[in-house]
Amino acid sequence: MRITTLIVREIEDQLLPVLQNCTSIKDLKRIHAHIIKYSMSQSNFLATKIIDICGGKGETDYAISIFKQVIQPNIFLYNAVIRAYTHNHLYYQAVTIYKQLLRHQQAENHISADRFTFPFILRASAGLLYLNLGKQIHGHLCKCWPTENNAIDNSLLEMYVKCGNLIDAHQVFDGMREKDSVSWNILISGYARSGRMKPAKDIFNSMPNKTIVSWTVLISGYTQFGEYLNALEAFRQMQLAGMKMDEISIVSILPACAQVGALELGKWIHVYVDKNRLLHRTCICNALIKMYADCGSINEAHQLFDNMCERDVISWSTMIGRLANHGRAQQAIGLFVEMERIQMKPNGVTFLGLLSACAHAGFLDEGLKYFDSMMKDYCINPSVEHYGCVVDLLGRSGHLSQALEFIDKMPIAPDAAVWGSLLSACRTHNNVEMAVTAMEHLLELEPDDPGNYVLLSNIYAAAGKWDGVLRMRKLMRSKRMKKMPGCSLIEVNNNVHEFIAGDDSNQLGDDICRVLELLASQLSRKTSLTIASDEGC
Repeated sequence: MRITTLIVREIEDQLLPVLQNCTSIKDLKRIHAHIIKYSMSQSNFLATKIIDICGGKGETDYAISIFKQVIQPNIFLYNAVIRAYTHNHLYYQAVTIYKQLLRHQQAENHISADRFTFPFILRASAGLLYLNLGKQIHGHLCKCWPTENNAIDNSLLEMYVKCGNLIDAHQVFDGMREKDSVSWNILISGYARSGRMKPAKDIFNSMPNKTIVSWTVLISGYTQFGEYLNALEAFRQMQLAGMKMDEISIVSILPACAQVGALELGKWIHVYVDKNRLLHRTCICNALIKMYADCGSINEAHQLFDNMCERDVISWSTMIGRLANHGRAQQAIGLFVEMERIQMKPNGVTFLGLLSACAHAGFLDEGLKYFDSMMKDYCINPSVEHYGCVVDLLGRSGHLSQALEFIDKMPIAPDAAVWGSLLSACRTHNNVEMAVTAMEHLLELEPDDPGNYVLLSNIYAAAGKWDGVLRMRKLMRSKRMKKMPGCSLIEVNNNVHEFIAGDDSNQLGDDICRVLELLASQLSRKTSLTIASDEGC
């Protein structure tokens, strides 16, 4: 039965509000049945709307079944399917539909990709990290859509950035007549993700209208690559610029606070979060717990954990791991027991904290029990870090032979941390022979780490084997090794100051030395008075 165009439009207009109000797939299928009943299954308009709903609900199989029923799909329908697949991270399927579109383009009923096609297919190629595919799509884009479009240009820029091609990304960026904040942020993030923070900062400084996203990308880059003081300075500049923090910027700066011990700044952020009613956000609370614990304030971390509205597995794992680091093994184990009671499923990180707690407390039997439970009860395959914890557990308990046997039976290759744990245990228990065995493997894995040579030299010294000490020192000299100087950081008036052993470049160095001499003389005087008082008694 043929239906006139006027009647088709009328039926489509009647069904559109019904589709827009559809809230479930069950209702959608019911509406779809009516569409088939009214002989409207070939309506590109209705099929596009149905596919959009399916894409938003993750029902891509149903979406593609609708698409296949339409004999002559138009570009809007093609775009809807590509968009649905891309939204649900099914990038390969999106590319397959795009290829089908290209074949359709060469057929008699000519269909061309439009400005709505390219942003999503470029995102799909970026998701697959297929640079060559992205370049081919770039070529199609130049042929089909030579005029500039900001959304397309940004998608193209993002594709090159995600595929790690910053040269072509920069060329696209430089060729854009109108660059919005998204364009700038994509390019900055490309350099920041690759650890090239200097060019990232230069581009950031050139950006005319910086957004909170721009600042967050810069801070995250500094934090990710260990430039914590630069991260804190960027955060300070962001505050001076009057930028209001959002959830992502808060989570980005807190690890930097934790690494340098900027507790006062961390507390200020906590107050800010509380005032702006963001403490219900689990990810922010998790970051605050890490910050407090890593800055030494484990009680504040535990209090925050106890007051959380909703805890996820990261919350539990973080608290267990930090309690372990602070030597509170019983509390860490108690927390794990509570975690099991409420049926919160642990992950690999949870067991790392638990095994670490047992190792530091010398709970050998409990640690081995939890290691077995991880595999048997929770089907978690141990990583090299888990095996390293068991070696540490056995080594600290004095079971060096059992630790070496455990390493030999590991199903995965032991890394430097595993052999380093054994070497450290050998020093504690004065086992020179096994220390040499561990050192032989460390020389293969970390030939240029001076710390291992120093540790073995100390083991030789403790055993009175001075020829071994001399041999290690000669080896270090022949390799021109130097031990990294120690450093410490202190926070004063919300500014973090770094001190490195042997570094006399600090502008306040003379003043610091004078204060230290004064403190030393006062301490010496106090000690003398105490001794005299004891003798008088």
